[in-house]
Amino acid sequence: MSEHMEHSPTAVEHEYGASEIQVLEGLEAVRKRPGMYIGSTSSSGLHHLVYEIVDNAIDEALAGYCDTITVEILDGDVIRVTDNGRGIPVDIQPQTGRPALEVVYTVLHAGGKFGGGGYKVSGGLHGVGASVVNALSQWLEVRVHKNGNIYEMKFSRGNITQEMTIIGTTDHTGTEVVFKPDPEMFEDTVYDYEILHKRMREQAFLNAGIHILMADRRSGQEQEESMCYQGGIREFVTFINKNKTALHEEVIYMSGTKDDSMAEIALQYNDSYNEIIVSFANNVHTPEGGMHEEGFKRALTNVLNAYGKKAGLLKGDDKVSGEDCREGLTCVISVKLTEAQFEGQTKAKLGNSEIRTLVNAVVSDKLEQFLEENPVVGRTILEKAMMANRAREAARRARENIRRKNALEGATLPGKLADCYERDPALTEIYIVEGDSAGGSAKQGRDSRFQAILPLWGKMLNVEKARADKVYGNDKLTPVITALGAGLGDEFDEEKLRYHKVVIMADADVDGAHIRTLLLTFFFRFMRPLIDRGYVYAAVPPLYKLTRGKVTRVAFTDQERDKISAEMRGDNPNAKVDISRFKGLGEMDPHELWETTMNPETRTLKRITLEDAVRADEIFTLLMGEKVEPRREYIERNADKAMNLDY
Repeated sequence: MSEHMEHSPTAVEHEYGASEIQVLEGLEAVRKRPGMYIGSTSSSGLHHLVYEIVDNAIDEALAGYCDTITVEILDGDVIRVTDNGRGIPVDIQPQTGRPALEVVYTVLHAGGKFGGGGYKVSGGLHGVGASVVNALSQWLEVRVHKNGNIYEMKFSRGNITQEMTIIGTTDHTGTEVVFKPDPEMFEDTVYDYEILHKRMREQAFLNAGIHILMADRRSGQEQEESMCYQGGIREFVTFINKNKTALHEEVIYMSGTKDDSMAEIALQYNDSYNEIIVSFANNVHTPEGGMHEEGFKRALTNVLNAYGKKAGLLKGDDKVSGEDCREGLTCVISVKLTEAQFEGQTKAKLGNSEIRTLVNAVVSDKLEQFLEENPVVGRTILEKAMMANRAREAARRARENIRRKNALEGATLPGKLADCYERDPALTEIYIVEGDSAGGSAKQGRDSRFQAILPLWGKMLNVEKARADKVYGNDKLTPVITALGAGLGDEFDEEKLRYHKVVIMADADVDGAHIRTLLLTFFFRFMRPLIDRGYVYAAVPPLYKLTRGKVTRVAFTDQERDKISAEMRGDNPNAKVDISRFKGLGEMDPHELWETTMNPETRTLKRITLEDAVRADEIFTLLMGEKVEPRREYIERNADKAMNLDY
């Protein structure tokens, strides 16, 4: 948005001069606006500091000089990253007259990634990694093993506290960086082992043969895993598919190069109805895809249709669509190139058009060759796509029937829906409520200006085990689809969504958890943008009601119950506080339901987000899919984390 201002000749002329340009010296700019450099100062930004340092070590590995990287979380929110690369240069940098080590850690945009000489391919996108981490650390120490010496330098919030000093001798090369993130800069400085472990595992898959040790050394939390995948992204595909039934044993692997660019693709089909494509550019995850994914999809569709015609499986004008070809597909795409162009606000999409051409050429050539040499696998894949095509056609007919039925009956909204008066989706919310009794209380207790209520009854379909044609027309899901108004699958249209808050309200027991999981599986598989855009929430109903005299309060956990009980007794330990357990939403009267679960001023909502779509897919497959054994193992492994469930 910009405002147009008329220029008045009578206005006092004001010169826009150099004195008004604020020059942020050195790393002060980073501390002033950290979000510009690491995305945010939340958990994601905190963990991004580690990625920047590890990316430098990975770049050494890509250049052929490093094969072991160790990442450790130490007590006191401290991180240590060690590699056996060449070691950061320590000689004098000619432009500044200062040691290169000092320049790398104190000057923005300094490093071997600019000018193209140091690294042909680089994962650190901006070349600002080391200096930004330094600027945002309470303290940072770097030790370089090089030339037989150990060079050490220390900093605090980007300022040098110890000049580069030789502190000993060494018989190997490499770099060790130890830093503590600055609590002045971050909302929270506690590292999550699982977040770092997932990222390091990705890096190990993407860089075949590199050893990465991820370790938690914090007292009482000790754990570690050494990761090295000689099979690279082939093993990544096997890992993603581990809870699924593969349709062919061998992971199909393809790779090719052109000029300084390289592409590798690994894929395997399974018997599910979902596609997973995970793509990377220079080891950086591209969740929004881009040119490499476009090139892959186009080539896959063309190759499978050509093969189907040649093998006599597709007759005349018959063909399978791109979506048909990707049903049950798990694919990892990794490209490496000198000048990666990332698009979008989150830099999550690759924009280099030459990569589309390269990936298309590699897949067109190598996949055609593979199918010719492996006709049994080729037939299996094509038959899966043809079955998907028939199911899609059945789903289309089911959709048409629903549309015709709605047009004839003139009833576009489900009868049980109690809609709200507000028509701006950004201001409205729908509560999907388990059971008619809770639905009745919710309808009476709600604010009908902006809150809609849709009661659910009976057992909902587990869509993990059903194709799209079984979803359309399902009497338990149709009311949800119709009420939201945005359609399903590839036809989902966010513009038509009638509510920007979709709140699942179910009891705090096992049955309620099951209903939440069924609904979330449905949204994840058929209305994914709902979750991606942060429109889905889970209501958190209280577990306890505490009463003393005329004062009533609620508690959401056992610990909160005990704390509130003590507060209500105050200085009188013998005072009687009545504590009753809410058995279900249906037992609350409308006023209680409004105050505890629906009033925006007092309620607690959990937003459902997906940090990691691969992990989410794995969990949904494991909990809701056909295979029983992995589910049993998961439950046995995590039983101790489910101590307070009501049975």
